[in-house]
Amino acid sequence: MSSFLLEIRQLRAGYGDAEVLHGIDLEVGQGEFVCIIGANTAGKSTILRSISRLVPKSSGIMRYGTHDLSALAAHEIPALGIAHVPEGRQIFPDMTVEENLLLGAFTARNEADLPARIEEVFGLFPRLRERNRQLAGTLSGGEQQMVAVGRALMLRPALLLLDEPSHGLAPKVVEEMHAAFKIIHGRGTSILLVEQNVELALEVATRGYVLEAGVVTLAGTAAELRANPEVVTAYLGL
Repeated sequence: MSSFLLEIRQLRAGYGDAEVLHGIDLEVGQGEFVCIIGANTAGKSTILRSISRLVPKSSGIMRYGTHDLSALAAHEIPALGIAHVPEGRQIFPDMTVEENLLLGAFTARNEADLPARIEEVFGLFPRLRERNRQLAGTLSGGEQQMVAVGRALMLRPALLLLDEPSHGLAPKVVEEMHAAFKIIHGRGTSILLVEQNVELALEVATRGYVLEAGVVTLAGTAAELRANPEVVTAYLGL
């Protein structure tokens, strides 16, 4: 049996006849913080969407603990303890902050536990407590991203998938978000982060993969990738 929480072997996946991932090998250990970096069209988001069963795979293995993810439908994935924060947030603008958060806890069996879960989110993002009754569509971009992450945390996931969480946000908000990710990871949640902000990704993650045109070209600890001349030249602008 694999010692990894998430194990992907030779994953090929895409959209229709267009294959985007060409034999990906990737793993996330229990309690790890792993990032995937690369250019815009590298296929990073497709990896997360494949894990969540939003994109069909053509071949390969995806295992989460003892579960074969390939055998499951998208709606069955959250019940395993996998929460996905999609690119573009995808919150419900005409619902309040609290209503959006409660949607993230749809697998919770104990409704009496929900106020405690909401308090955990407010502890991480105090601004959401102030905006609790506000319609999510009226929030700033940064606050909406906090709602998207908070909604995922309501699941109390073992594995958190984060897709471009800093996209379009002001630098100060990006720093706040990444500080929150460090806290979430410190509490024992495993994280798989897709991020275009390579410098920040390698600052918060413990290990990473470089994806180019649907192929993993480099893998190593965050320190190793930061010191790699190819990464420095292509992504860190030094």
